[in-house]
Amino acid sequence: MRHRKIHSGTLVLISASIVSAVLGSIHAFSMFLEPLETQFATTRSAVSLTYSFALMSLTIAVLFGPRFFGRWSAATLVLSACAFAACGAVIAGMAGSLRTVWLGYSLIFGLANGLGYGFGLQIAAQVNPGREGLAMGVVTASYAFGSVFSPILFGLAVEAGGFSAAMMALAVTLIVTGVLSASLMRRAGAEYRVGKSQPSAISVSLQSQLLLWLGYFGGVMAGLMVIGHAAEIAASLRSGISPWVAPAIIAVCNLLGSLAGGRLADKASLGFLLATLALVTSIALAGLAVFGQVGGLLVAFSVIGFAYGGTIAAYPAAIAKLFGMKESAKIYGRIFTAWGCAGLLGPWFAGFLFDRNANYQLALFIASVAGLVSVLAIVILFRNNHGSRHS
Repeated sequence: MRHRKIHSGTLVLISASIVSAVLGSIHAFSMFLEPLETQFATTRSAVSLTYSFALMSLTIAVLFGPRFFGRWSAATLVLSACAFAACGAVIAGMAGSLRTVWLGYSLIFGLANGLGYGFGLQIAAQVNPGREGLAMGVVTASYAFGSVFSPILFGLAVEAGGFSAAMMALAVTLIVTGVLSASLMRRAGAEYRVGKSQPSAISVSLQSQLLLWLGYFGGVMAGLMVIGHAAEIAASLRSGISPWVAPAIIAVCNLLGSLAGGRLADKASLGFLLATLALVTSIALAGLAVFGQVGGLLVAFSVIGFAYGGTIAAYPAAIAKLFGMKESAKIYGRIFTAWGCAGLLGPWFAGFLFDRNANYQLALFIASVAGLVSVLAIVILFRNNHGSRHS
């Protein structure tokens, strides 16, 4: 029986990770900034809204998705998420205006992305008890892995046939992924179960959730600002650099950070881990703004990517451990709205400041301050709950 549980847990984790890897291509959006600007003769800030709106749609799906997790089989849910995401990609690829790109990519693909990613996180943790942090870290790392290889593939597709070719290739990949992942879920007999309530390690109060929200917002805003403009930030600081280099470096380190963050959430003090990740991000951003033109550009991108990956893996794992698996999906959905707000504000604001100043320095400094806000929120949260066994 135990062998069967381990086998099923591994199959579910593989299935969730495959879906997550393809959906993670959303973080290679900076590859489309210049092509979309040219195609629709519009501004950087307007094109940046495509990514920002997609992240908001993703957030809405993570927030409300838990209401549907137990209504369908795991196989049906992952197949549906991939199919809807493919439809969104096709609509975006055939778009004759930026608004239609928003409909296909930002709304439909974004919603399906959040549903697939959020479900993968929760069911992977549920079927791997005692290793929730590691399981969530693997799914999150797979999401990051998608943004490692997709900049190169998207770059080739854009060269061959523009934004439309990239979206069509994404749609085909999503369909194949959905069928494969659904087969694995069915073989594992995976079903999302609503468990019994468990004692919380910290108070499930409005104040605690607000502090977690602020901590997550500040911690991810920096990463999302840089990820959304990685190719162009690198070009503004170092002329002649290939457009795929910065997104790929950030994505690789994002992947490594996700694995480390999930594992450390199982082993380390949660308060110290979350605060340290935010502080490292803040320092790296300030360094990028000050020294990016004279050296250390790729090092700064590496650190920011690693800390961002660690943050997005550590928070869902921390929430599962602090509040229990029954409350985890609901509370994580609420806290994840911070990621959506950061995703809406960060990339758009960076584009807005670039349009006004023709550089990214001010945007990087503002993101650095957001990281310090995250540190402060986490310190207050765990100081108020100093009796927690996880603090």
